[in-house]
Amino acid sequence: MREQKNLSGRFTFGGTSAGTSLIVNRMGYGAMQLAGQDGEKRVWGPPRDVPGAIAVLREAVASGVNHIDTSDFYGPHVTNQIIKQALHPYPDDLVIVTKVGGRRGADGSWLHARSRQEIIDAVHDNLRNLGLDALQVVNLRLGGFAAPEDEPFEEPLSALAELKHQGLVQHIGLSTVSPAQLADARAITEIVCIQNLYNVAQRGDDPFIDDLATQGIAYVPYFPLGGFSPLQSAALEAAAASLRATPMQVALAWLLQRAPNMLLIPGTSSIGHLRENLAAATLEIPPETIAELDQIANSARRPT
Repeated sequence: MREQKNLSGRFTFGGTSAGTSLIVNRMGYGAMQLAGQDGEKRVWGPPRDVPGAIAVLREAVASGVNHIDTSDFYGPHVTNQIIKQALHPYPDDLVIVTKVGGRRGADGSWLHARSRQEIIDAVHDNLRNLGLDALQVVNLRLGGFAAPEDEPFEEPLSALAELKHQGLVQHIGLSTVSPAQLADARAITEIVCIQNLYNVAQRGDDPFIDDLATQGIAYVPYFPLGGFSPLQSAALEAAAASLRATPMQVALAWLLQRAPNMLLIPGTSSIGHLRENLAAATLEIPPETIAELDQIANSARRPT
């Protein structure tokens, strides 16, 4: 196992909450890919190689990762159980961020689970399967698979706020939401992070990210590498060749340089791929290459 000397700076969750702030390295690890073993039912069932999944988690932490993103509906339950098996008792500085608001159907489908009782049950499932007395950060999953939707969320968010008051949750975030929804949510409880779809080719959240940075709220892009179909771009390939890196390393490094509140959670079930991802935190992209990469999504920007 190799120690990663540079994980591209640190960020503090909940910087305004005295006594409960959580400091993480900006390059983290997303555990979703640890569950499942076939392409038909992604993130469904146990992995083919449980010892290999455990080894990846331990390598990540040994390399300096102290921010792991997960959910009890990955598997379901499988990913959290593997995290517990691999890392419990957890290092003092490890921050585990989980997600509620969804569940899995018997056929592996992704379903909403946003009633008050479903939120309460999900938090307790996460606590049990991770072996924790309190969850450090819980994201409430709203919206569709890739974009926010105009929908009521007072009931599930209020339920999370109640659980925070009880001490079962330390911090609350939101996933797949708009700036307007964030503003409404902050009338109910403090929000420490936003988790939305974003990468070098899909940049509709650019103004949102900049606004969040001024507020000290973390932005955590999911599908930072394009999702299950990796990003394909001649500009990305050219940048990678010039920097002697892989296109995916360039895509991750671009995100880290995009904004100081950007936290990354690339996922993998391979130690080799994990090391490649973490090495992206040491990659410096020169301004002229940044300008070339910025052209990838210019035509697809949302109106501001």
